[in-house]
Amino acid sequence: MTTAEALSVIPAAVLRNLSDKLYEKRKNAALELEGIVKHLTSAGDHDKITAVISLLSQEYTYSPQAHNRKATFFQKAFFSNKHTPELQGGLIGLAAVTVGLTSDAAQHLKQIVPPVLHSFSHQDSRVRYYACEALYNIAKVVRGDFIVFFNQIFDALCKLAADSDANVQSAAHLLDRLVKDIVTESEQFSIEEFIPLLRERMNVLNPHVRQFLVGWITVLDSVPDIDMLGFLPDFLDGLFNMLSDSSHEIRQQADSALSEFLQEIKNSPSVDYGRMAEILVQRAGSQDEFTRLTSITWINEFVKLGGDQLVPYYADILGAILPCISDKEEKIRVVSRETNDELRAIEADPAEGFDVGAILSVARRQLSSEWEATRIESLHWMWTLLNGHRSEVLVFLNDVFDTLLRALSDPSDEVVLLVLEVHACIAEDPQHFRQLVVFLVHSFQHDHSLLEKRGALIIRRLCVLLNAERVYRELSTILEGESDLDFASVMVQALNLILLTSPELSDLREDLKQSLVKDSGRDLLLSLYASWCHSPMAMISLCLLAQSYQHASSVIQSLVEEDINVKFLVQLHKLIHLLETPTFAYLRLQLLEPGRYIWLLKALYGLLMLLPQQSAAFKILRTRLKTVPSYSFKEEKVARTSSGIPFFNGGGGLQISEDGNPNESSHDMHNGINFSSRLKHFKQIQQQHRLHLKSETQSRFSSASSMKEL
Repeated sequence: MTTAEALSVIPAAVLRNLSDKLYEKRKNAALELEGIVKHLTSAGDHDKITAVISLLSQEYTYSPQAHNRKATFFQKAFFSNKHTPELQGGLIGLAAVTVGLTSDAAQHLKQIVPPVLHSFSHQDSRVRYYACEALYNIAKVVRGDFIVFFNQIFDALCKLAADSDANVQSAAHLLDRLVKDIVTESEQFSIEEFIPLLRERMNVLNPHVRQFLVGWITVLDSVPDIDMLGFLPDFLDGLFNMLSDSSHEIRQQADSALSEFLQEIKNSPSVDYGRMAEILVQRAGSQDEFTRLTSITWINEFVKLGGDQLVPYYADILGAILPCISDKEEKIRVVSRETNDELRAIEADPAEGFDVGAILSVARRQLSSEWEATRIESLHWMWTLLNGHRSEVLVFLNDVFDTLLRALSDPSDEVVLLVLEVHACIAEDPQHFRQLVVFLVHSFQHDHSLLEKRGALIIRRLCVLLNAERVYRELSTILEGESDLDFASVMVQALNLILLTSPELSDLREDLKQSLVKDSGRDLLLSLYASWCHSPMAMISLCLLAQSYQHASSVIQSLVEEDINVKFLVQLHKLIHLLETPTFAYLRLQLLEPGRYIWLLKALYGLLMLLPQQSAAFKILRTRLKTVPSYSFKEEKVARTSSGIPFFNGGGGLQISEDGNPNESSHDMHNGINFSSRLKHFKQIQQQHRLHLKSETQSRFSSASSMKEL
C-alpha cells in the first residue's frame, strides 16, 4: 500500500486533527482512527493497516531521514518544539492503531514500537510524556508480545527514571509498573539477556535510576521461575555500592534487597560463594560504616555456609576481617571477631586448596597494622598455623621471621608476649632457637631502650616457653664471645638481675645453689661463668647465689681502683637491696652460723668496705651484719679433714671447708670446679674491660682537644 492509499483510508479531517494544537481534537481524531483500524481488522485488510502505521510513523514521528533536505514537514517537526503537537498526534495515533488491532496487534509491533521508543529522546518533555502514555496503551493491548522489545524499553525506562521533568518521571513510573507486571507473567522473558543490561547500569549514581534498578531486582527476585540468586554475583557489588548512598530511602531499599538475598542464600543448596566472596572482601574495606557492617555480616554467614567453596578465598577473607576487628564501630568489631574465630576453627587441608602461604602473608602484613587488636589476632593466626601446619609454615619462615623479630619492639606488652609464643613455637627446632636468641642479643645491642623497657619481659617469657636453663645457656654462649665489651657488661647485668628476681627462674636459682654438690648445678654455673665475667657485680651475685663464698671473696679482693666506679657502685647498691629479698633468705639464715660460713662473712664485709659510708646500701648491710651472732669456737665442734684442714660441723647442711686459713688446693677444686683457673679468667676479662675503658677515655679526650683547636 502506498501513502496515497493510506490517506484514502483516513479522512482528511482526522489527519488534520491529529496534528491540531488542541489536545481534545487530537484525542477525538485518535478515537476515529481506532474505529477505522477496527473496521480494517475485521475485514482482514492488514495491508491497509500497515500503510496507516507507515504513514503515522513517517509523517508524525521521528524518521532516520529527518535531517535530509527532502524531509517532510512532520519529520522536521521532531527537531523543533514548534511542531510538538504533530509528534504528539502521531504517538496518539500509533496507540490508537494498536487498540484498534486488539489481538492482531502483535504482527504489527515491529512497525509501531520503534517510533515510540525514538520519541523518548525528544528534547520536548511533552513529547516524552506522550511517548510514555502511548507505549503504556500499546503495552496494555499486546501484553506478553511486548517482551521482544524489553531490552530497548528497559533502557528507555532507565533514562526516563532520571528525567528532568516530574510529569515525565511520573508517566515513566506508571509505564514501568505495567512492564513489570507483564514481565512477571511472561514465559518469554530472558533473564540471561536482561542481566548484562542490569550489570552495566549498577554503578550509576543518579538516585532515581538507583531506585529504578533496585525495584527491578526486587520484582524479578520475587518471581519463582526467575533465578536471580544465580546471577547475584553480577550485580551484588552495585547493591553494596548503594548502601552508602546519600538518600536514606535508597540505602534502605538496597539493604532490604540484600537481606532478602542473604536469606535465600541460607536456604539454597547451591550458591556461588567464591565470586561473591571477592566482592564482599573489597566492600569490607569501604569508608562507609554501614557498607562495612553489611559486608562483614555477609562474610560471617559465608564462613558458616560456604564450606569447601570458600577454602581458596580464606586468605582474602582473613585480609578483610583482621582490619575490621579494630573498627571504631562496636557492631563491626563483634561480628568480625566472631567470623575470625569461626574461620580459625575450621580444619582445612592444604591438599584441598588451603593456601598456608597466602594466609601467613596476610597475617604478616596485618602484623604491621596500627591497631593493637589486629596485630594480636594476626599473631593468633600465626600460632594456629604453626600448630596445625608446621611443616608448611616453616617453608615460608624466611618471609615472616624478620617481621616477627621486629614485632618484639611493639609498644604493646600483649603483642610482645604473643610474638614470643610464636617464636617459641618456631624455636622448637634447634637452628631456629639459635637464630632467635642471636637476633634478640643483636636487637638489644642496637636498641638499648628495648633492653631497658622490654628486656626483662622478653627474657622471662622465653624462659617459661623454652626452658630457662636452655635460654640462659644460649645467651651466655653468645655473650662469652661478644666483642662489644660495654654491651656485654650491660647485657650480663640485665640477665643477672632477671636471674635473681624473676619467679619464672626459681628452679634455675635452686640448681645454682647446689652447684658445689650436684653435677647439674655445677654444669649450669660453669656455663654462665665465662659470660658473667663481663660484670664484676654480676659475678659476685652469681657466686653468692651458688654459695661459692670463698670464690666471691676472691673476686672482691681482685678488684682494683679502676673497677670501683659509679656504675659499679650502682650495681652494688642493687645487690645489697637484693640480699634483703626472699631470694637470699638462705644466705641470711646462714649468717646464724658464722663459724661455718666464715667466707660468707668475709665476702659481705668486703662489699661493705667498698661502699661509701654515707650511702643507704652501706647502712643496710652494716645493720644486717650487726645482727650476726658473735663468733666463738667454743660453740662449734671442730673437726679436721684427712689433710688437716679444719671445718666446722654445725649440725648438718653443706660441709664446705671455709675457715680463716683454707688450704689452697681445696679452693682450687671443688665438685670438679677449678676456681683458681676461673678466677684467672675473670681477671683477664676484667683487664680487657679496663684497657677498653682507657682507650675510650683517651679517644674522647683527643676528640675534645681537636674540637677546642677548631
